[in-house]
Amino acid sequence: MALENVKGSLLTTIENKIATITFSHPASNSFPRELLDRLTAEFEKLSINNSVSVIIIQSEGTGAFCAGASFDELLAVTNQSEGTNFFSGFANLINAMRTCTKLIIGRIHGKAVGGGVGIACACDYAIATTNASIKLSELAIGIGPFVIEPVVSRKIGKTAMSEMTLAAQEWKSADWAFAKGLYANTVETIEQLDSAITDFSSKLSNYNPEALLEMKKVFWEGTENWDTLLLDRAAISGKLVLSDFTKNALLQFKK
Repeated sequence: MALENVKGSLLTTIENKIATITFSHPASNSFPRELLDRLTAEFEKLSINNSVSVIIIQSEGTGAFCAGASFDELLAVTNQSEGTNFFSGFANLINAMRTCTKLIIGRIHGKAVGGGVGIACACDYAIATTNASIKLSELAIGIGPFVIEPVVSRKIGKTAMSEMTLAAQEWKSADWAFAKGLYANTVETIEQLDSAITDFSSKLSNYNPEALLEMKKVFWEGTENWDTLLLDRAAISGKLVLSDFTKNALLQFKK
């Protein structure tokens, strides 16, 4: 049980054509590479499941939605190949969400940082609480949001993405994220969030699945080069994570 807790957990339930994926990790729902790979495989599996029309992605608890990459694994990187491999985990996940044949709804109950923002942006529709502020802190630790930049820019625009990236220590409110188009709606409480998610996903699941698939293709037009683009970006981050600046910054963050 202890080992599973360290690795994090992933659970999928399917009911009334709606699949709900719940991920969890004791470190603020962050992602070690193994958990990223499991989540990626789950989207690929659900993509070909004919009994599923809609996917909800959520995390456990009432704290952070997702704290992004595992700092422990980032600190453990010793060469560029390992670094590129680690960051390719987020590249693979975003591409799996992008090419998934089902519409993906994000239930964002709390703060999202770095890769967590990328996951929220890769959702086709996201509903959040007013506590769900966001931050791209990568520059503060000597790297940058290279892998997730395309999906963040697609969702909120290059100008807003640049503002978030350069203000690496600054939280942007859920209201800001709503105004920029990341969140389709915001609510005050978890209870209201669950109600809104249930209502929206139920309506969506009753639409023509062929129409939903064709609309998903339209939503993601122009991203066909991401299979290679995101992996190229992973290589940039994989090189930068080896710098003394990044190693020292990660140690300070852990403290």
